[in-house]
Amino acid sequence: MGSANGLVSVQGKQPLFSFGVISDVQYADIPNGQSFMGVPRYYRHSILVLQRAVQKWNNLQKLKFVVNFGDIVDGFCPKDQSLNAVQKIVDEFKNFDGPSYHMIGNHCLYNLPRNMLLPLLNIPSFEGRAYYDFSPTPTYRFVVLDGYDISAIGWPSDHPKTLEALKFLQEKNPNLDKNSPVGLVGLERRFLMFNGAVGKEQMEWLDSVLQDATKLKQKVVVCCHLPLDPGTLSPEALLWNYDEVMDVIHKYNCVKVCLSGHDHKGGHSIDSHGIHHRVLEAALECPPGSDAFGYIDVYDDRLTLSGTDRMESTDMIFNP
Repeated sequence: MGSANGLVSVQGKQPLFSFGVISDVQYADIPNGQSFMGVPRYYRHSILVLQRAVQKWNNLQKLKFVVNFGDIVDGFCPKDQSLNAVQKIVDEFKNFDGPSYHMIGNHCLYNLPRNMLLPLLNIPSFEGRAYYDFSPTPTYRFVVLDGYDISAIGWPSDHPKTLEALKFLQEKNPNLDKNSPVGLVGLERRFLMFNGAVGKEQMEWLDSVLQDATKLKQKVVVCCHLPLDPGTLSPEALLWNYDEVMDVIHKYNCVKVCLSGHDHKGGHSIDSHGIHHRVLEAALECPPGSDAFGYIDVYDDRLTLSGTDRMESTDMIFNP
């Protein structure tokens, strides 16, 4: 396998399969800007990062699929351009020689409502839900969570899920600006409007999928735009009810790795049950000429991420 970032092949073994990864492209046809923390953002360059990723993935000639971890376009994208911008990025993914799996992030939902967004991203949907699973091989299953199931963005303003999210934020965050963590301490700093939660129905669905995977002796990779472990990153980026989701996951031994985006600087942790959590570095924060994407080789006992440039390579070894 080998990579520029120094990982060597796993004892000469062939992977069971491989797939590409990228996160937080956040494209917009606007001048460069910065995050509220002052980190530079390269809105026009990010599409070039994606184009180079697709070219690299195709050149490898071994990837079964690619996964995009959300935030396909940026919230600052002019709203009259939102539809075209999303379509433009989706078309870039279509240049990959295989299927692309998408998930929704907060920036996607700033641009388009769910009923427009989900068909564009080819997310199988029933009543606006954006969670699903797929099995690329009999021994592995991928579970894609909808981290904005309960959310103040993306649903109609009078939707029960919007009202539930607003009530929740009202109780948890005393600030007038619900995207401000001022006065919130530690893990409470996740109670911000740009995050969301997994709802009751999705939680029951997750439980049944993991039950099924256990019966079939499948290893599971959980994918979500929002991170699920406080050890990886700043608490401001966590799923509101990450602890409840992890309680369901920890009931079973089948989940080996959780992959996510959202927190642009990336991170890696191993939780108390030995599950790897890898937050992927953002394409948006790549200065011109630099990149952040990669591919993952999947084995019986590990996932090995070969990162390009700003995306760190990571060996995630677990009990098979």
